[in-house]
Amino acid sequence: MNGGLTEEERLLQATAREFAARELAPTAIERDETERYDRTLFTRMGELGLTAAPFPESVGGAGFSYLGWTLVMEELGAADMSMAVSLSVHILSQYPVVTWGTPEQQARWLPAMLTGDAMGAFALTEPHAGSDAAAIRTRAERVGPADSPTAYRLTGTKIWISNAPAADRYLVFATMDPGAGAKAITAFLVEKGTLGFRFGAHEKKMGIRACPAAELVFDGAEVPVANRLGAEGDGYRIALSALGEGRISIAAGCVGIARAGLEASARYLQQRQAFGAPLVEQQGIRFMLAEMAREVATARAVTRVAAGAKDRGEPIAEASSIAKWTASDAAMRVATDAVQLFGASGYSRETGVERLMRDAKGAQIYEGTNQIHRLIVADELLRGLGPS
Repeated sequence: MNGGLTEEERLLQATAREFAARELAPTAIERDETERYDRTLFTRMGELGLTAAPFPESVGGAGFSYLGWTLVMEELGAADMSMAVSLSVHILSQYPVVTWGTPEQQARWLPAMLTGDAMGAFALTEPHAGSDAAAIRTRAERVGPADSPTAYRLTGTKIWISNAPAADRYLVFATMDPGAGAKAITAFLVEKGTLGFRFGAHEKKMGIRACPAAELVFDGAEVPVANRLGAEGDGYRIALSALGEGRISIAAGCVGIARAGLEASARYLQQRQAFGAPLVEQQGIRFMLAEMAREVATARAVTRVAAGAKDRGEPIAEASSIAKWTASDAAMRVATDAVQLFGASGYSRETGVERLMRDAKGAQIYEGTNQIHRLIVADELLRGLGPS
Protein backbone atom coordinates (compact mmCIF):
# COMPACT_ATOMS: atom_id res chain seq x y z
CA MET A 1 0.00 0.00 0.00
CA ASN A 2 2.80 2.43 0.89
CA GLY A 3 5.50 1.31 -1.54
CA GLY A 4 7.56 4.12 -3.02
CA LEU A 5 6.38 6.84 -0.64
CA THR A 6 8.83 9.29 0.86
CA GLU A 7 9.13 9.80 4.60
CA GLU A 8 7.38 13.16 4.25
CA GLU A 9 4.49 11.55 2.37
CA ARG A 10 4.19 8.82 4.99
CA LEU A 11 4.06 11.47 7.72
CA LEU A 12 1.37 13.38 5.82
CA GLN A 13 -0.62 10.18 5.38
CA ALA A 14 -0.32 9.36 9.08
CA THR A 15 -1.41 12.86 10.06
CA ALA A 16 -4.50 12.65 7.85
CA ARG A 17 -5.32 9.14 9.08
CA GLU A 18 -5.10 10.12 12.73
CA PHE A 19 -7.22 13.22 12.19
CA ALA A 20 -9.83 11.27 10.23
CA ALA A 21 -10.11 8.54 12.85
CA ARG A 22 -10.15 10.86 15.85
CA GLU A 23 -12.17 13.84 14.61
CA LEU A 24 -14.16 12.89 11.49
CA ALA A 25 -15.30 9.29 11.94
CA PRO A 26 -16.98 9.61 15.36
CA THR A 27 -19.55 12.15 14.13
CA ALA A 28 -19.81 11.20 10.45
CA ILE A 29 -23.14 9.33 10.75
CA GLU A 30 -24.73 12.09 12.84
CA ARG A 31 -23.58 14.88 10.54
CA ASP A 32 -24.84 12.97 7.51
CA GLU A 33 -28.19 12.29 9.17
CA THR A 34 -28.73 15.94 10.13
CA GLU A 35 -27.01 17.42 7.02
CA ARG A 36 -24.82 19.42 9.38
CA TYR A 37 -21.64 21.06 8.18
CA ASP A 38 -19.10 21.45 10.99
CA ARG A 39 -16.85 24.38 10.11
CA THR A 40 -14.63 23.61 13.09
CA LEU A 41 -13.50 20.43 11.33
CA PHE A 42 -12.45 22.48 8.31
CA THR A 43 -10.62 24.89 10.61
CA ARG A 44 -8.85 21.94 12.21
CA MET A 45 -7.72 20.74 8.77
CA GLY A 46 -6.25 24.18 8.24
CA GLU A 47 -4.38 23.99 11.54
CA LEU A 48 -2.88 20.67 10.43
CA GLY A 49 -1.74 22.18 7.14
CA LEU A 50 -4.07 20.07 4.98
CA THR A 51 -5.61 23.14 3.32
CA ALA A 52 -2.16 24.02 1.93
CA ALA A 53 -0.74 20.53 1.38
CA PRO A 54 -0.38 20.29 -2.44
CA PHE A 55 0.72 23.84 -3.16
CA PRO A 56 4.31 25.02 -3.67
CA GLU A 57 6.12 26.77 -0.88
CA SER A 58 6.66 29.74 -3.22
CA VAL A 59 3.01 30.76 -2.73
CA GLY A 60 2.83 29.77 0.95
CA GLY A 61 1.84 26.13 0.48
CA ALA A 62 3.21 23.09 2.28
CA GLY A 63 5.07 21.86 -0.80
CA PHE A 64 3.86 18.25 -0.87
CA SER A 65 3.58 16.28 -4.10
CA TYR A 66 0.19 15.64 -5.64
CA LEU A 67 0.76 11.97 -4.84
CA GLY A 68 1.01 13.06 -1.22
CA TRP A 69 -2.28 14.92 -1.64
CA THR A 70 -4.01 11.73 -2.80
CA LEU A 71 -2.91 10.08 0.44
CA VAL A 72 -4.76 12.78 2.38
CA MET A 73 -7.90 12.41 0.30
CA GLU A 74 -7.94 8.62 0.64
CA GLU A 75 -7.76 8.85 4.44
CA LEU A 76 -10.49 11.50 4.64
CA GLY A 77 -12.68 9.64 2.14
CA ALA A 78 -12.42 6.46 4.20
CA ALA A 79 -13.77 8.27 7.26
CA ASP A 80 -16.16 10.86 5.78
CA MET A 81 -16.46 11.67 2.08
CA SER A 82 -18.41 14.82 2.90
CA MET A 83 -15.41 16.49 4.51
CA ALA A 84 -13.12 15.03 1.85
CA VAL A 85 -15.22 16.69 -0.86
CA SER A 86 -15.34 19.96 1.06
CA LEU A 87 -11.55 20.05 1.32
CA SER A 88 -11.11 18.92 -2.29
CA VAL A 89 -13.33 21.75 -3.56
CA HIS A 90 -11.44 24.23 -1.40
CA ILE A 91 -8.18 23.06 -2.97
CA LEU A 92 -9.77 23.08 -6.44
CA SER A 93 -10.74 26.74 -6.06
CA GLN A 94 -7.15 27.71 -5.23
CA TYR A 95 -5.30 25.92 -8.03
CA PRO A 96 -6.28 28.41 -10.75
CA VAL A 97 -5.05 31.31 -8.60
CA VAL A 98 -1.74 29.52 -8.08
CA THR A 99 -1.44 28.77 -11.82
CA TRP A 100 -3.04 31.82 -13.45
CA GLY A 101 -3.08 34.53 -10.81
CA THR A 102 -0.88 37.59 -10.79
CA PRO A 103 1.52 38.02 -7.84
CA GLU A 104 -0.87 40.65 -6.48
CA GLN A 105 -3.85 38.29 -6.72
CA GLN A 106 -1.91 35.47 -5.11
CA ALA A 107 -0.77 37.68 -2.26
CA ARG A 108 -4.28 39.01 -1.67
CA TRP A 109 -6.33 35.86 -2.23
CA LEU A 110 -4.30 32.84 -1.12
CA PRO A 111 -2.92 33.34 2.43
CA ALA A 112 -6.24 33.07 4.27
CA MET A 113 -7.26 30.11 2.10
CA LEU A 114 -3.99 28.26 2.59
CA THR A 115 -4.40 28.50 6.37
CA GLY A 116 -8.07 27.53 6.27
CA ASP A 117 -9.21 30.86 7.67
CA ALA A 118 -11.18 31.42 4.45
CA MET A 119 -13.00 28.63 2.62
CA GLY A 120 -13.20 28.41 -1.16
CA ALA A 121 -15.76 27.18 -3.70
CA PHE A 122 -15.68 26.53 -7.45
CA ALA A 123 -18.70 27.97 -9.27
CA LEU A 124 -19.11 26.55 -12.77
CA THR A 125 -22.31 24.45 -12.97
CA GLU A 126 -25.58 26.07 -14.07
CA PRO A 127 -29.14 24.86 -14.65
CA HIS A 128 -28.47 24.51 -18.39
CA ALA A 129 -24.74 23.79 -18.21
CA GLY A 130 -23.53 20.76 -16.31
CA SER A 131 -21.30 18.49 -18.36
CA ASP A 132 -21.30 21.07 -21.19
CA ALA A 133 -19.35 23.80 -19.41
CA ALA A 134 -19.09 25.89 -22.57
CA ALA A 135 -22.85 26.49 -22.46
CA ILE A 136 -22.89 28.60 -19.30
CA ARG A 137 -25.21 31.62 -19.37
CA THR A 138 -24.11 33.66 -16.36
CA ARG A 139 -23.21 36.97 -18.00
CA ALA A 140 -20.25 39.23 -17.32
CA GLU A 141 -20.65 42.77 -18.67
CA ARG A 142 -17.93 45.39 -18.67
CA VAL A 143 -18.39 48.44 -16.47
CA GLY A 144 -16.68 51.51 -17.89
CA PRO A 145 -14.84 51.86 -21.22
CA ALA A 146 -14.96 48.72 -23.35
CA ASP A 147 -11.19 48.71 -23.84
CA SER A 148 -10.34 49.38 -20.18
CA PRO A 149 -13.21 48.39 -17.87
CA THR A 150 -13.06 49.23 -14.18
CA ALA A 151 -15.26 46.31 -13.15
CA TYR A 152 -17.54 43.55 -14.41
CA ARG A 153 -21.22 43.12 -13.63
CA LEU A 154 -22.26 39.48 -13.11
CA THR A 155 -25.83 38.32 -13.72
CA GLY A 156 -27.03 34.72 -13.60
CA THR A 157 -27.36 31.60 -11.48
CA LYS A 158 -25.07 28.77 -10.44
CA ILE A 159 -26.31 25.49 -8.94
CA TRP A 160 -24.84 22.53 -7.05
CA ILE A 161 -21.98 24.66 -5.73
CA SER A 162 -20.26 22.61 -3.03
CA ASN A 163 -19.24 24.47 0.15
CA ALA A 164 -21.88 27.15 -0.46
CA PRO A 165 -23.11 28.98 1.52
CA ALA A 166 -20.32 28.26 4.04
CA ALA A 167 -17.52 29.33 1.70
CA ASP A 168 -16.04 32.81 1.88
CA ARG A 169 -14.43 33.03 -1.58
CA TYR A 170 -15.80 31.86 -4.93
CA LEU A 171 -14.10 31.23 -8.25
CA VAL A 172 -16.92 32.12 -10.65
CA PHE A 173 -17.06 31.48 -14.39
CA ALA A 174 -19.16 33.73 -16.60
CA THR A 175 -19.44 34.50 -20.30
CA MET A 176 -18.75 37.79 -22.00
CA ASP A 177 -20.95 36.71 -24.93
CA PRO A 178 -23.59 33.96 -24.47
CA GLY A 179 -23.44 33.07 -28.16
CA ALA A 180 -19.67 32.72 -28.39
CA GLY A 181 -19.21 29.44 -26.51
CA ALA A 182 -15.95 28.54 -24.77
CA LYS A 183 -13.91 31.45 -26.15
CA ALA A 184 -15.96 34.03 -24.20
CA ILE A 185 -15.82 32.38 -20.76
CA THR A 186 -13.94 34.38 -18.15
CA ALA A 187 -13.01 33.63 -14.52
CA PHE A 188 -13.61 35.94 -11.57
CA LEU A 189 -12.69 35.94 -7.89
CA VAL A 190 -15.81 36.86 -5.93
CA GLU A 191 -16.09 37.35 -2.21
CA LYS A 192 -19.06 36.45 -0.05
CA GLY A 193 -20.94 39.60 0.84
CA THR A 194 -20.44 41.26 -2.55
CA LEU A 195 -23.44 43.47 -3.26
CA GLY A 196 -25.77 41.70 -5.72
CA PHE A 197 -24.47 38.23 -4.81
CA ARG A 198 -26.72 36.03 -2.68
CA PHE A 199 -27.49 32.37 -2.01
CA GLY A 200 -30.55 30.53 -3.25
CA ALA A 201 -31.85 27.04 -2.54
CA HIS A 202 -29.89 24.53 -0.50
CA GLU A 203 -29.56 21.21 -2.36
CA LYS A 204 -31.19 18.18 -0.69
CA LYS A 205 -28.80 15.41 -1.63
CA MET A 206 -28.78 11.64 -1.54
CA GLY A 207 -25.15 11.49 -0.41
CA ILE A 208 -22.30 13.68 0.89
CA ARG A 209 -25.04 15.30 2.93
CA ALA A 210 -22.68 16.87 5.48
CA CYS A 211 -21.02 18.93 2.74
CA PRO A 212 -23.33 21.82 1.84
CA ALA A 213 -24.23 22.67 -1.75
CA ALA A 214 -26.32 25.66 -2.70
CA GLU A 215 -27.47 27.90 -5.52
CA LEU A 216 -25.60 31.15 -6.19
CA VAL A 217 -27.55 34.10 -7.53
CA PHE A 218 -25.83 37.08 -9.17
CA ASP A 219 -28.06 40.09 -9.70
CA GLY A 220 -25.76 42.69 -11.18
CA ALA A 221 -22.95 41.92 -8.73
CA GLU A 222 -19.98 44.16 -9.50
CA VAL A 223 -16.52 42.60 -9.37
CA PRO A 224 -13.44 44.85 -9.74
CA VAL A 225 -11.24 44.26 -12.76
CA ALA A 226 -8.44 43.32 -10.35
CA ASN A 227 -10.51 40.21 -9.53
CA ARG A 228 -10.58 38.91 -13.08
CA LEU A 229 -8.40 35.81 -13.22
CA GLY A 230 -6.45 35.63 -16.45
CA ALA A 231 -7.58 37.50 -19.55
CA GLU A 232 -11.09 37.71 -20.93
CA GLY A 233 -11.77 34.38 -22.63
CA ASP A 234 -9.28 32.37 -20.54
CA GLY A 235 -11.98 30.98 -18.28
CA TYR A 236 -12.68 27.75 -20.14
CA ARG A 237 -9.01 26.73 -20.14
CA ILE A 238 -8.73 27.69 -16.48
CA ALA A 239 -11.76 25.57 -15.57
CA LEU A 240 -10.60 22.50 -17.51
CA SER A 241 -7.09 22.61 -16.08
CA ALA A 242 -8.44 22.83 -12.53
CA LEU A 243 -10.98 20.05 -13.09
CA GLY A 244 -8.24 17.70 -14.22
CA GLU A 245 -6.54 18.15 -10.87
CA GLY A 246 -9.82 17.92 -8.99
CA ARG A 247 -10.73 14.60 -10.62
CA ILE A 248 -7.57 12.98 -9.27
CA SER A 249 -8.45 14.31 -5.84
CA ILE A 250 -11.98 12.88 -6.00
CA ALA A 251 -10.61 9.57 -7.28
CA ALA A 252 -8.45 9.34 -4.16
CA GLY A 253 -11.46 10.02 -1.94
CA CYS A 254 -13.29 7.21 -3.73
CA VAL A 255 -10.40 4.86 -2.99
CA GLY A 256 -11.05 5.75 0.64
CA ILE A 257 -14.75 4.91 0.33
CA ALA A 258 -13.93 1.55 -1.23
CA ARG A 259 -11.28 0.79 1.36
CA ALA A 260 -13.69 1.62 4.17
CA GLY A 261 -16.31 -0.71 2.70
CA LEU A 262 -13.80 -3.53 2.35
CA GLU A 263 -12.36 -3.16 5.85
CA ALA A 264 -15.77 -2.85 7.50
CA SER A 265 -16.99 -5.96 5.67
CA ALA A 266 -13.94 -8.01 6.61
CA ARG A 267 -14.30 -7.10 10.29
CA TYR A 268 -18.02 -7.81 10.32
CA LEU A 269 -17.73 -11.19 8.59
CA GLN A 270 -15.07 -12.33 11.01
CA GLN A 271 -17.40 -11.56 13.91
CA ARG A 272 -20.74 -12.66 12.45
CA GLN A 273 -21.67 -16.30 13.10
CA ALA A 274 -23.92 -18.35 10.83
CA PHE A 275 -24.40 -22.09 10.56
CA GLY A 276 -22.01 -22.65 13.45
CA ALA A 277 -19.02 -20.72 12.06
CA PRO A 278 -17.92 -17.19 11.17
CA LEU A 279 -19.39 -16.07 7.85
CA VAL A 280 -15.92 -15.31 6.57
CA GLU A 281 -15.16 -19.04 6.41
CA GLN A 282 -17.59 -19.51 3.52
CA GLN A 283 -15.74 -19.66 0.22
CA GLY A 284 -18.27 -17.54 -1.65
CA ILE A 285 -17.91 -14.80 0.96
CA ARG A 286 -14.14 -14.93 0.80
CA PHE A 287 -14.26 -14.61 -2.98
CA MET A 288 -16.39 -11.48 -2.62
CA LEU A 289 -13.85 -9.94 -0.24
CA ALA A 290 -11.02 -10.79 -2.63
CA GLU A 291 -12.85 -9.12 -5.50
CA MET A 292 -13.48 -6.05 -3.36
CA ALA A 293 -9.78 -5.93 -2.49
CA ARG A 294 -8.96 -6.08 -6.20
CA GLU A 295 -11.25 -3.10 -6.84
CA VAL A 296 -9.52 -1.06 -4.12
CA ALA A 297 -6.05 -1.93 -5.40
CA THR A 298 -6.95 -1.10 -9.01
CA ALA A 299 -8.55 2.22 -8.08
CA ARG A 300 -5.55 3.19 -5.95
CA ALA A 301 -3.11 2.25 -8.70
CA VAL A 302 -4.74 4.33 -11.45
CA THR A 303 -5.16 7.26 -9.07
CA ARG A 304 -1.49 7.24 -8.16
CA VAL A 305 -0.52 6.95 -11.83
CA ALA A 306 -2.53 10.11 -12.53
CA ALA A 307 -1.02 11.89 -9.53
CA GLY A 308 2.45 10.93 -10.69
CA ALA A 309 1.74 12.35 -14.13
CA LYS A 310 0.71 15.66 -12.57
CA ASP A 311 3.84 15.73 -10.39
CA ARG A 312 5.97 15.25 -13.50
CA GLY A 313 4.17 18.04 -15.33
CA GLU A 314 2.68 15.73 -17.95
CA PRO A 315 -0.78 16.18 -19.54
CA ILE A 316 -3.38 14.69 -17.21
CA ALA A 317 -6.70 14.91 -19.08
CA GLU A 318 -6.82 11.22 -19.94
CA ALA A 319 -5.17 9.93 -16.76
CA SER A 320 -7.39 12.01 -14.46
CA SER A 321 -10.55 10.89 -16.26
CA ILE A 322 -9.51 7.23 -16.06
CA ALA A 323 -8.74 7.64 -12.37
CA LYS A 324 -12.01 9.36 -11.48
CA TRP A 325 -14.14 7.00 -13.59
CA THR A 326 -12.37 3.85 -12.35
CA ALA A 327 -12.24 4.83 -8.70
CA SER A 328 -15.83 6.05 -8.41
CA ASP A 329 -17.15 2.92 -10.12
CA ALA A 330 -14.99 0.80 -7.82
CA ALA A 331 -16.29 2.66 -4.78
CA MET A 332 -19.87 2.04 -5.88
CA ARG A 333 -19.32 -1.67 -6.48
CA VAL A 334 -17.47 -2.20 -3.20
CA ALA A 335 -19.95 -0.16 -1.17
CA THR A 336 -22.88 -2.04 -2.73
CA ASP A 337 -21.23 -5.38 -1.90
CA ALA A 338 -20.58 -4.16 1.64
CA VAL A 339 -24.27 -3.42 2.14
CA GLN A 340 -25.09 -6.88 0.81
CA LEU A 341 -22.58 -8.60 3.08
CA PHE A 342 -23.87 -6.75 6.13
CA GLY A 343 -27.42 -7.81 5.27
CA ALA A 344 -30.11 -5.96 7.21
CA SER A 345 -27.44 -4.20 9.27
CA GLY A 346 -25.97 -2.79 6.09
CA TYR A 347 -29.36 -1.46 5.03
CA SER A 348 -29.67 0.35 8.37
CA ARG A 349 -28.43 3.92 8.66
CA GLU A 350 -26.99 3.10 12.08
CA THR A 351 -23.94 1.20 10.77
CA GLY A 352 -22.83 3.82 8.25
CA VAL A 353 -22.32 1.24 5.50
CA GLU A 354 -25.23 2.47 3.39
CA ARG A 355 -23.74 5.98 3.64
CA LEU A 356 -20.71 4.69 1.74
CA MET A 357 -22.98 3.57 -1.09
CA ARG A 358 -24.83 6.90 -1.22
CA ASP A 359 -21.58 8.85 -1.19
CA ALA A 360 -20.10 6.67 -3.93
CA LYS A 361 -23.13 7.22 -6.16
CA GLY A 362 -22.58 10.94 -6.11
CA ALA A 363 -18.95 10.53 -7.11
CA GLN A 364 -20.04 8.83 -10.32
CA ILE A 365 -21.87 12.05 -11.23
CA TYR A 366 -20.02 15.15 -9.99
CA GLU A 367 -16.67 16.36 -11.39
CA GLY A 368 -17.99 15.14 -14.76
CA THR A 369 -20.26 12.12 -15.09
CA ASN A 370 -18.52 8.85 -15.82
CA GLN A 371 -20.13 8.83 -19.25
CA ILE A 372 -18.39 12.14 -20.00
CA HIS A 373 -15.09 10.64 -18.86
CA ARG A 374 -15.51 7.83 -21.35
CA LEU A 375 -15.78 10.48 -24.06
CA ILE A 376 -12.71 12.32 -22.77
CA VAL A 377 -10.63 9.13 -22.72
CA ALA A 378 -11.77 8.17 -26.23
CA ASP A 379 -11.02 11.67 -27.55
CA GLU A 380 -7.54 11.65 -26.04
CA LEU A 381 -6.86 8.18 -27.43
CA LEU A 382 -7.95 9.09 -30.95
CA ARG A 383 -6.12 12.41 -30.87
CA GLY A 384 -2.94 10.59 -29.90
CA LEU A 385 -3.27 8.13 -32.77
CA GLY A 386 -3.73 10.89 -35.33
CA PRO A 387 -5.23 10.43 -38.79
CA SER A 388 -5.15 6.93 -40.26
